Amino acid sequence: MTSRSTLSALKPYVEPFRVDGSKTFQLQSHSTDGKGGLHKETGKKLIEANRARLSELQEKLYAQDRWSLLLIFQGMDAAGKDSAIKSVFDGINPQGCHVTAFKTPSSNELDHDFMWRHTLHLPQRGRIGIFNRSYYEECLVVRVHPEILAKQKIPPELETKHIWRDRFEDIAAFEKYLARNGTVVLKFFLNVSKEEQRLRFLDRLDEPAKNWKFSSADITERAVWDKYQEAYQDLIDNTASRDAPWHVVPADHKWFARVVIGSAIVSALEKLDLKFPTVDGEAKAKLVPIREALEKEAPVVEKARVVKKAAAKKTKKAPAKA
Repeated sequence: MTSRSTLSALKPYVEPFRVDGSKTFQLQSHSTDGKGGLHKETGKKLIEANRARLSELQEKLYAQDRWSLLLIFQGMDAAGKDSAIKSVFDGINPQGCHVTAFKTPSSNELDHDFMWRHTLHLPQRGRIGIFNRSYYEECLVVRVHPEILAKQKIPPELETKHIWRDRFEDIAAFEKYLARNGTVVLKFFLNVSKEEQRLRFLDRLDEPAKNWKFSSADITERAVWDKYQEAYQDLIDNTASRDAPWHVVPADHKWFARVVIGSAIVSALEKLDLKFPTVDGEAKAKLVPIREALEKEAPVVEKARVVKKAAAKKTKKAPAKA
């Protein structure tokens, strides 16, 4: 399948969920339980096809060593961020991919600006960087819980009512800077319903192997669900751009969320027209004597194997000494 046909085939699973600032955004208009007209079995086949293509594209991305890819995953607790990352990138060469899960900032991190710790984990050229939560938490959890802002040591005169607008502007400028320097930025909001979250929490409590995933903090955050929805509405509306689009992913059905995420990533990489580096001219001429030398070694190596095998056979047949 050509890049153009791949893009055409995946378009129905990317475009309806893409938010790039070109239209008015309303989170409430985005469904949490969409399936894109697919049956689960068809979706699974598409997930597998995306994995295979992503593996090929990642190898070319690594070999070309020009572009990098930054993927940001956000969502409420139990939205499926961890499992989506694990599924979409199953089979990808780990040498070319790195996942960073951002937790509560350390005292050292709080002594820097809010973007500092994230810049340390940006992907190198040729690599894929995955942020499981990100600097967007500074406009989400910190906004919903303003007491956290008080711990960030920001000069009081800078902590104004415009701080969220200022942070949106800083983030947008940062992502534009990354795009101008060859980093493709894709952002995914896993849009799960409050009811589906409840069912997943119950599943974690009912299954001993999943108990470790549950925290009392999850219930604390669930109690301010509406505030988080308002924060996500404002955040996506103010930071979606053509340089760094958001994808509002229906996440009630995990398999379809993986279809959308995989399709968006493959589509973005297809547009880069990645190719393996070609070797020609003087560099290619240098390969000729190397090949000739290696070909001459082959009979010597084979002869050594024959001698070794004969010696082993002779030892085996030698009569035992009295």
